[in-house]
Amino acid sequence: MMASAQIEIEKGVHNKQPNSANCFVCGRENENGLGLSFYEVGVDEVMAEVVISSHFEGYPGIVHGGIVATMLDEIAERAAMIGEHTRFRLTAKLEIRYRKPVPSEQPLRLRGIVVRKKGRIAFTHTELILADGTVAAEADAVLVDYPRLPGDESVLESLGWTVDPD
Repeated sequence: MMASAQIEIEKGVHNKQPNSANCFVCGRENENGLGLSFYEVGVDEVMAEVVISSHFEGYPGIVHGGIVATMLDEIAERAAMIGEHTRFRLTAKLEIRYRKPVPSEQPLRLRGIVVRKKGRIAFTHTELILADGTVAAEADAVLVDYPRLPGDESVLESLGWTVDPD
């Protein structure tokens, strides 16, 4: 397990990654999604902050484990994308450890780091951190290049892949 994140996201200082229009996790036009924004806070580190609504609960007051897995999967991909916002990867393997229940309607922090990259494969480690700094869930992921999306920024932008202002 990596050390809990103490870094504060400074909007306008840390590099914000693009969001898509319809993604469940980051889609700015997806009314049913999570609405996360991701920030590069280091050479190999990305973070996001979120409060998950109660309509994403499994048990009362607890975020559904599938939503937790979804957020860990997304932050893993976002870590692998640092500095390469038009290089997309798909998850080949995601190994999750659920350590504590994740409360809804409370501030949460996601942290992803690149462990290593080898050719078209990236290895990442991610954490979902509670407001008190406790790691509630973590995952290790293996991601592989997805070469079918257009890598040209102007084409991706026309498809809704842009950096939104804070």
